[in-house]
Amino acid sequence: MTTELRRLRNYIDGEFRDAADGRTTEVINPATGEAYAVAPLSGQADVDAAMKAAADAFPAWRDLVPAERQKYLLKIADAFEERAEELIAAEVENTGKPIGLTRSEEIPPMVDQIRFFAGAARMLEGRAAGEYMEGLTSIIRREPIGVCAQVAPWNYPMMMGVWKFAPALAAGNTVVLKPSDTTPASTVLMAEIIGSIVPAGVFNVICGDRDTGRAMVEHKTPAMASITGSVRAGMQVAESASKDLKRVHLELGGKAPVVVFEDTDIAKAVEDISVAGFFNAGQDCTAATRVLVHESIHDEFVTALAKAAADTKTGRPDDEDVLYGPLNNANQLKQVTGFIDRLPAHAKVEAGGRQVGEKGYFYAPTVVSGLKQDDEIIQNEVFGPVITVQSFADEAQALEWANGVEYALASSVWTKDHARAMRMSKSLDFGCVWINTHIPLVAEMPHGGFKKSGYGKDLSAYGFDDYTRIKHVMTSIEG
Repeated sequence: MTTELRRLRNYIDGEFRDAADGRTTEVINPATGEAYAVAPLSGQADVDAAMKAAADAFPAWRDLVPAERQKYLLKIADAFEERAEELIAAEVENTGKPIGLTRSEEIPPMVDQIRFFAGAARMLEGRAAGEYMEGLTSIIRREPIGVCAQVAPWNYPMMMGVWKFAPALAAGNTVVLKPSDTTPASTVLMAEIIGSIVPAGVFNVICGDRDTGRAMVEHKTPAMASITGSVRAGMQVAESASKDLKRVHLELGGKAPVVVFEDTDIAKAVEDISVAGFFNAGQDCTAATRVLVHESIHDEFVTALAKAAADTKTGRPDDEDVLYGPLNNANQLKQVTGFIDRLPAHAKVEAGGRQVGEKGYFYAPTVVSGLKQDDEIIQNEVFGPVITVQSFADEAQALEWANGVEYALASSVWTKDHARAMRMSKSLDFGCVWINTHIPLVAEMPHGGFKKSGYGKDLSAYGFDDYTRIKHVMTSIEG
């Protein structure tokens, strides 16, 4: 007996639709490795329809006063709160994440972030109007960009969806959002919720693969393309968007250095770093994955971190004792396994280093020591529950190694020496530097990186500004 798979559909111009050519793709629950739904594999006709809907809806949405757009966003936040259990269920099926942690760690910040951007809609900033040339008054207008083509990742489908649509809608843009092909369920549910609130065409969702995303970016309608994903994907988007000079917003990979000095409270640091490294199966571009420890405490730290890894549990979503669930898909499991299989002879696996169970894509909390700066696992993003440890001799070496990768999203410094913390935060070439903590985010502060971690900011007023354009208006005041 076979169970009929749930059928997910695109949301275009206020209605749910199958792909125009009827193509679908199976969606796998990573906790079981089994299909639970089919989703549209959208093609050019679907992209065209979604872009037309967004373009048609743009003038009226743009022309709403900010207070009206704020009301819509506040209604969306309230609806997400009211239907939280449905969103959690969809996200858990998408990702295999623990139910309790999804409830406590994702829904509250998502709702808060939508409400933040609802307020940001009414706080447009610019230079004061005035006479900067005699007889002429200058005014700055901050306007929405237009239709935004947005691609969300599979590690946080719901939350990254919020990071995309909330500032865009608040600023007066309309949206065509594509979830990852492995995690469309929660985004389709968000479309149902948002679509019941905003006018038709303002918010559209199309499901599909990388070809669908490419068609969105290459389409002539969007004025902006925004993606959270891999460096490779970001480069392709930037290259494609350059052909017609679209604005591009890229939040890409990370390889966060975690610099632990000798005066650190080892027990506290290990506790916090292990959670920040293993949470969400390490599938977080800000995860505390690359630890650099002063040589005087290296051995003690590694022993404690290995024990913390051994005490950390992964398992099914309904297990209340687990910190994280499975890797998102079979390809990601293969990638993480490959990094461990290819470790050089001088590396030592202190904990984990293996798949867990026979069903699903679970991987054990893993700690690897004895590594050198040019090792593959130090230079490249693993995106799994793997923490590497290097030993450094002094502050200069720690800084050189911390900055010595192509990523530049997030970092942290662990020390009781305030002056040293300030020196490190000044010199670390990363978009975020945490001191004696790692991974907290708030809606009021920007999130975004440098180098191959991309450009543009999520969250904060800076993230809101990225979805606006600036116009100078000058008028004569002389008769």
